[in-house]
Amino acid sequence: MEEILLYLVGIIIAIMIVPVLIKKTFLWVRERQMLKKLSQAGMPDIDKMDGHQFEVYLKALLKELNYKSAVTSGSHDFGADLIMKKDGKKVSIQAKRYRYKNRVSLDAVQQVYASKPYYKTDECWVVTNSMFTKSAIKLAEACDVKLYDRYALADLINQSKATIKPKDIKNTVEPEERKCPVCSGKLVQRKSKTGNQFMGCSNYPKCNHTEPVAK
Repeated sequence: MEEILLYLVGIIIAIMIVPVLIKKTFLWVRERQMLKKLSQAGMPDIDKMDGHQFEVYLKALLKELNYKSAVTSGSHDFGADLIMKKDGKKVSIQAKRYRYKNRVSLDAVQQVYASKPYYKTDECWVVTNSMFTKSAIKLAEACDVKLYDRYALADLINQSKATIKPKDIKNTVEPEERKCPVCSGKLVQRKSKTGNQFMGCSNYPKCNHTEPVAK
C-alpha cells in the first residue's frame, strides 16, 4: 500500500513539474531565437546610434526595398522624419531610436498620424529599435498606424538582405551636433582605446565631459 502511495505521489509531482519544465525550455529556445534574429539584423549597432544616424540608416534600408525616400527637415518635419514612395503609395514615418528599455509612447502615433494629411500620404508608420507602450499600440490600431517594434524591424532587415549594414552607418555617419552641457563647447564623436565610440567635448583637455552617442 505504501509503495502504491509513493508511486501515485511521484506521478502527481511529475504531472506538476513536466509542464513547467516544458514551458521554461520553450521560453529559453524562443529567447535564443530572438537574440539570434536581433544579432543578424545588426540591432546591437542600431542601439548605439543616435536619432540622426537611425534616420539615415532607415532611409538606406528602404532604398534597398525599392522605396524612394527623403529625410525631412529637422524640427519642421510636421510629424514625419521620412517620406517614402513605392508603387504609387506614399508613407510618412516617425523614426524613434530609443534606449531598449524606454518604450515609445502614443505621442509618436499622434504625431505621425497628424503628418498624414499634411504630406498627403496613404499610410503612416512608426519604426523603433525599442518597443511600444500598450496605449500606443491601442491608438495605432484605432488610427490604422503601422508599428515596427524592435523585432518587426529585425524581421524587415533580415528579409531585405540589405547590403548596407547598421555598422556601416554607425561608423561613417556623424551623430547630430550637440553642445557640451558643461562648457557649451561642441561635442564630437571620439573612439576609446577599446574601440567604443562616445561623444567628447571639443575643449578637451580643459573639459572632460563625455556621454554616449546613443542618449
